[in-house]
Amino acid sequence: MFRNKMLILTYIGPSFLKTFKLSVKINSTAEIEKAHFFQIISYNSLEVKSMARVPYRENDINLIARMMRAEAVGEGRLGMLMVGNVIVNRARADCLDFEGLRSIRDVIFQVQGGNYSFEAVQKGNLFYSPARETEKNLARKVIKYWRQHPAKYALWYYNPYAECPSTWYGQPFAGQYKQHCYYEPAANTCASAYRY
Repeated sequence: MFRNKMLILTYIGPSFLKTFKLSVKINSTAEIEKAHFFQIISYNSLEVKSMARVPYRENDINLIARMMRAEAVGEGRLGMLMVGNVIVNRARADCLDFEGLRSIRDVIFQVQGGNYSFEAVQKGNLFYSPARETEKNLARKVIKYWRQHPAKYALWYYNPYAECPSTWYGQPFAGQYKQHCYYEPAANTCASAYRY
């Protein structure tokens, strides 16, 4: 039914709208939608619209939801959203410690210096518990559109159990939410972190 159709992709960025036309061979609109990166707008012309900050599958929703809870359940929904925002930022950034990471799974299970980047993966029994629907809804929100200061452009966060230092491994302090300190990349080191 849809074979050899002209596919119109519309990307809506923070300050622009860009349309791409591609000739593609597909069997159904389900093939496009199953990656959750696009939403069909018109089945007749197969126009699709970008719907997420990063491509994702339902399994990624579960992973990010579990990580958000494990890292920030004590900081409420906003704290969990900020942690989720950092995870999505890392998947989008192609620089510094995060070069080559392309998926939520890559980010969550990244190993640096012989250890997982997130402490919760190594020793967090909350991470290994099933995600609840509330956390899954927060994960969908952060993957699709949610960003807020101080996590808006942050690639790192941690809980110092004290006052937040002005830098962390050379990266400038962006702000604090409850117990977590958030850090953005130093100027001119990671332009991709500042894309929508």
